[in-house]
Amino acid sequence: MDVVVLGASGTIGKAIVQEALKRKHEVTAAVRTPESVTLEHERLHITTVDVLDPASVAAAVRGHEEVISAYGPVLGQEKDLLTAAKAIVEGMQEAGLNRLLVVGGAGSLKTESGELLMDTADFPAQIRPLAEAHAEAYEIYKNTELDYTYASPAAVVHSGRRTGQFRIGLDRLVFDENGESIISVEDFAVAMVDELEEGNFSRTRFTVAY
Repeated sequence: MDVVVLGASGTIGKAIVQEALKRKHEVTAAVRTPESVTLEHERLHITTVDVLDPASVAAAVRGHEEVISAYGPVLGQEKDLLTAAKAIVEGMQEAGLNRLLVVGGAGSLKTESGELLMDTADFPAQIRPLAEAHAEAYEIYKNTELDYTYASPAAVVHSGRRTGQFRIGLDRLVFDENGESIISVEDFAVAMVDELEEGNFSRTRFTVAY
């Protein structure tokens, strides 16, 4: 496939780019500053984008098949997620693209009690604004006609290794036998590219954890 990755210079964005290249896809890394992409590959292309501007998004994605957004806002500017969501939707529609995969947040997933993760007592207060912004952005995608998939990671995401082994859920956190919800960045990228290839979660959300 020919996929554009928005936010390709971030931790998860980089992992998605590498996983997609590993699987022989054509990848365009769309970033604000091209020099932030240091990886070189014959199937990797780099373009400039401002994800807060619909016209810039349209120019970056036009002519490609699918879009993955791994965009994450700067701390303290969490509401940029909403601006970006609207710009991505509008830009894709302008460019005539329909398929979008979004790296979302885990805060709006349900815990075993049915309570949202971000509403639990132990949820860190400093990332509550980001969790709320992710939840609001999800609503924006849900209310469009795009063929979107919203992928929420586990409660804890860490750099680790690629195993290709994990479990999948929908709107509830997935916990391991120790009661923990964890996924590596590398395996989350595997799950994203699996969805790119297979399209099992059209117009819905899924989550992955060990």
